[in-house]
Amino acid sequence: MFKNSEKIVWVDFNTLESFMVDVFKGVKVPEEEAKICADVLITADKRGIDSHGIGRLKPFYYDRVRAGIQSPKTNIEIVKDSPTTAVVDGHNGMGMVIAKKSMALAIEKAKKMGLGMVAVRNSTH
Repeated sequence: MFKNSEKIVWVDFNTLESFMVDVFKGVKVPEEEAKICADVLITADKRGIDSHGIGRLKPFYYDRVRAGIQSPKTNIEIVKDSPTTAVVDGHNGMGMVIAKKSMALAIEKAKKMGLGMVAVRNSTH
């Protein structure tokens, strides 16, 4: 139940995405990576997974980048590579960006070889 001072505010997803991208960019996340992060958080909420949605923007991402716990720029390094597998080091960058790029690498390997697997280390949640 909401207190009298609390109310629900409905915001258009496009407006929300623009705001979130600006917040990420404000802590030096590159624009393309900021768009990926905003999209993942909004999509989680659209799917009803509130625990991994926009509520994480400030306490998990904004605050952690500002505190130096998480890197705003995602530098992915492939540390082991084979035709079907890879190990990727995310160097504590944005986990959503690391996941997207690692998944693309696994798909590329699977298209060529019929199987693609990528393990990730040093990623954030």
